[in-house]
Amino acid sequence: MTLVNDVTSAIADAMRSHDQIRLGALRMLKAALMNREVERGRALDAAESQQVVAALVKQRKDSIEQFTKGGRTDLADKESAEIRVLETYLPPAADPAAVDRAVTEALQETGATSPKDMGRVMKAAMAKLAGQSVDGKAVNELVRQKLSAR
Repeated sequence: MTLVNDVTSAIADAMRSHDQIRLGALRMLKAALMNREVERGRALDAAESQQVVAALVKQRKDSIEQFTKGGRTDLADKESAEIRVLETYLPPAADPAAVDRAVTEALQETGATSPKDMGRVMKAAMAKLAGQSVDGKAVNELVRQKLSAR
């Protein structure tokens, strides 16, 4: 069963239970998935579907940051609720120890010695963490710390 089908059945459940926040988030997710399918001209595979969900979560996190700066906690709370709904469709978050290990291995493999090597290290580290839900910003910060310590 594809993610679009799962979301469609979840939309029906949310409609039955009159859960407006969940319903809105699921409709937005389904629209994003359908748009990506139209762009690609074919059905999405599991990895592509996960990328769409991860992109939506990232957008919501950026929105929360902006709403908080603007003093709109009501909108930030709404975005947080949507993130909780979307995260149910993502794989479990990567263990911080696994992220640290992946960054360390990527540093060794690439032979990185300075911040100029950031791109190569990030690419290698993210490849090692593929299939897991990982915050790229956190990985970036960890790589920066380890490179500056060298």
